[in-house]
Amino acid sequence: MSWGFLRDLMSGVNKYSTGIGRIWVAVVFMFRLLVYVAAAENIWKYEHDEFECNTKQPGCENVCFDHFFPVSHIRLWALQLIMVSTPSLLVVFHVAYRENREKHNQKLYRNPGKIEGGLLCTYLISLILKTAFEIVFLVLFYKLYNGFKIPHLVKCDIRPCPGTVDCYISKPTEKMVFLYFLVATSCLCILLNLSELSYLIFKYSIKCYLEKYMKKQQ
Repeated sequence: MSWGFLRDLMSGVNKYSTGIGRIWVAVVFMFRLLVYVAAAENIWKYEHDEFECNTKQPGCENVCFDHFFPVSHIRLWALQLIMVSTPSLLVVFHVAYRENREKHNQKLYRNPGKIEGGLLCTYLISLILKTAFEIVFLVLFYKLYNGFKIPHLVKCDIRPCPGTVDCYISKPTEKMVFLYFLVATSCLCILLNLSELSYLIFKYSIKCYLEKYMKKQQ
């Protein structure tokens, strides 16, 4: 899978981000995307083929695997990375619109290159959406897999299995490590998004207050 479009997307947003926003970009690429491409994708690559049950009943392994893993961890993780990066498109489109207007000498902002006015609202909306997507996917992971855990053994009694059979998951400890890593980095990104959101709201609230105060003084 090619992730070049995410790199291009983030690089376009990065120059308009705050320091906290640049840390978020670094976390997404260094601790999530690179880990996904370099290691995690290979660990889950043959998860269905390596899922074994102590029965030769045709179809039993397939229905048990589908029951315990309705969506692959790694595919859900990839979807999460795409979804949490997508709101940055709002900022990219807004920046492109701003630069196009400025090329035609139609100044929309007093300080081009800074987050203010309509771009500030777009940026705040993107932060809220990114945070919401992170939380939704964490809840989805928890609900689908009954917690953040990878069991060594699962017991399955779904037809056509002949009674209750034991099914064994490949590399459970290794997968558990990466699952915990996923949860930790998601929580870190949520914290960074909320910190940046609070910082921007506080900063521009103070700015508006000072401007009103100066007008009253004049």
